[in-house]
Amino acid sequence: MTTATPADPGTGTAKRPSWLREHSELGVSLILLLLGVLVLTDALTMPVDIGQRGPVGPRTVPFVVGGGLLVIAALLAVDVLRGGRGEAEGGEDVDLSEPSDWRTVLLLAGVFLGFAVLIGPAGFPVAGALLFWGAAYALGSRHLHRDPLIAAGLSLFTYVVFDKLLGVPLPGGPLMGVL
Repeated sequence: MTTATPADPGTGTAKRPSWLREHSELGVSLILLLLGVLVLTDALTMPVDIGQRGPVGPRTVPFVVGGGLLVIAALLAVDVLRGGRGEAEGGEDVDLSEPSDWRTVLLLAGVFLGFAVLIGPAGFPVAGALLFWGAAYALGSRHLHRDPLIAAGLSLFTYVVFDKLLGVPLPGGPLMGVL
């Protein structure tokens, strides 16, 4: 399928898109390549205890992920250079004629920023409850009596599962002695 090239308004001649514009997916390939190199560099410089022996050490997963990123970057670059193009997403449930909802985006960004600021002094249970309630509010829920209770329960459940059952330490804040 070919598309007509738009005419240059100054000269009336057909204007060809630049080579970089036609191969813009190479930017994604470059980002994947840089990310793969970063992951592999981190894995190579990771300090490993000499007494820790075995087939799977702390470097194994970063090596696999970094190598996978390099392979995907190379395959994508080859595909793009051979003429492959990504299709625009259809978006079945997205009305592309509607403007972006910046209010929701900014509310969610504020909620995440507040969570990042509060998790140290207030602890995960309090900051997590505010995160869950704030995200529900930003996304349109207006059940002012039910949502904070669900958020608190979900936050406490998450804290107990991670901190107590899985052994992943989360800051408890002022509730450290209670929980």
